[in-house]
Amino acid sequence: MTTGHRQQGGLLAVAVLIGAGAGLGAVVFRELIVGLTRLFSGHADYAGLGRVGNPHLPWLGAGFVLLTPVVAGLVYGPLVQRFAPEARGHGVPEVMVAVARNHGRIRPQVALVKSLASALCIGSGGSVGREGPIVQIGSALGSSVGQLLHFDERRLRLLVACGAAGGIAATFNAPLAGVFFAMELILRAWSAEAFGMVVLSSVVASVISRSLLGDAAFLVLPDFRVEHFVEYPLFAVLGLLGGAAGVVFSRVLYAIEDACDWAWRGPEWLRPAAGGLLLGGLLLALPEMYGVGYPVLDNAVGGRYAIAFLAVLFVGKIVACSLTIGIGGSGGVFAPSLFCGAALGALFGEAVQGVSPGSIGTVGAYALVGMGAVFAGAARAPITAVIILFELTGEYAIILPLMLAISLATGVSHLLSADTVYTRKLLRRGIDIDEPAVAALRRRPVGQLMAEPPAAISLASPVSDVARAFRTSGEAVLPVVDENGAYAGMLTAHDLLHAVADEEPVDLAAITLASSAMGPADDVGAAWRRLDDGEVAIGIADDSGVLVGWVRHRELLGVVAETPV
Repeated sequence: MTTGHRQQGGLLAVAVLIGAGAGLGAVVFRELIVGLTRLFSGHADYAGLGRVGNPHLPWLGAGFVLLTPVVAGLVYGPLVQRFAPEARGHGVPEVMVAVARNHGRIRPQVALVKSLASALCIGSGGSVGREGPIVQIGSALGSSVGQLLHFDERRLRLLVACGAAGGIAATFNAPLAGVFFAMELILRAWSAEAFGMVVLSSVVASVISRSLLGDAAFLVLPDFRVEHFVEYPLFAVLGLLGGAAGVVFSRVLYAIEDACDWAWRGPEWLRPAAGGLLLGGLLLALPEMYGVGYPVLDNAVGGRYAIAFLAVLFVGKIVACSLTIGIGGSGGVFAPSLFCGAALGALFGEAVQGVSPGSIGTVGAYALVGMGAVFAGAARAPITAVIILFELTGEYAIILPLMLAISLATGVSHLLSADTVYTRKLLRRGIDIDEPAVAALRRRPVGQLMAEPPAAISLASPVSDVARAFRTSGEAVLPVVDENGAYAGMLTAHDLLHAVADEEPVDLAAITLASSAMGPADDVGAAWRRLDDGEVAIGIADDSGVLVGWVRHRELLGVVAETPV
């Protein structure tokens, strides 16, 4: 046997080990959440019970939820701050940057700290998911084993992906979803070797999870069926709404986190406990937000809620999840996005059913498609979204509606946002896992790189003067100003030449390309997108509309050339 074959066999064995560890870790983590939920609430899962009390503290009534996030925050706040600050938040972005920028290296203590912090947060009422933590736990395990065996960077990254795949597979009882989550979001690249290792790890994790927890899906789902052909346009509309909702979910998440950063002036270790008072008040008003909320999600998919309450659940989950993360909690955003999608889809289905009774199948079908659409809009991982919903239902009939809605949701997300719920966290820290130079540009105001504008053309200028301006400037495009000197757009030499060749009176206003000016303080990222979409140049004007700068591709590329990668 050659050395290459022995190394490949060793890597297979390690992938099996990582899958087994991730599967066991997921089982222990789930049981830890259940145990802590019982400790804090007196029930295995409090979310679907309504406003009831803790049987261990009957004198507090339902008001016990005001205290549980505070008590848990006093424990996991110092734990995270002292031993693993990267365990704060939803976990997946940290794994992504470890693979893309840190050579696949994750500190070993992250797995233990993340397990305890997330279980305490979720068990005490934190409205977040368990998939983000288990991805970080499994990935930390893979990285630690690889570092212990002195693997090179390429194999270390692969083992991180194996751990992530095993965690997702065991958490959702969905081995295919684990594979595609790891490939699409963590590795962000495809190869036969990587795919094989990740599949092996995912299968082993699923086998262990099913042997210990059974093979039942985490949700009791209704039969999926499409009753009428006319439903496909409805699924398309739901996909568009879901994509927009996914972007809203991401924006609100970080807006509330910013608000919490602005408001908090105390030590970071105390932040989860202090913020826990706000979270407790929200849980008292809407106990369905307690923890992951699978019973509530199950009821939404089953069509057991009215339209108004579904709207409350949709908004409530976005706010509750965002607040949990904002106060320094630890947990994932995958499950909350599925929750929001189920509420939105069920609401949409109920509305259509109310307008045209009997025109559609079950409301649950729309809830399921909504789950995939909102997740795709937030994470922009369409393959993972299709696969996980297909695995959860086991219904081939869901594939066409899912693919239609998720593709449209992903397209809407691209139109509305340049980032995802995962990459936005990194971009806010100045980390662009795709291109560091672009991240450096996005952090700068456009006024810092704009060039001196060429002499502008007035709309009232004779054609001969305009032609002379092009000849003397050597530019292919020149800015145009109106009679008040305000920026009006741009004119290209090609358009002027074409107009003159028509042998008709030239109307400069008609051939000027309308283009809105940017301000010197505007984000360079916006200029980047406009130039990338086909604009030749962008005028930079002050508050009175007077042209003060000029940005073309050469200005952006000049900064990229000077930025170390």
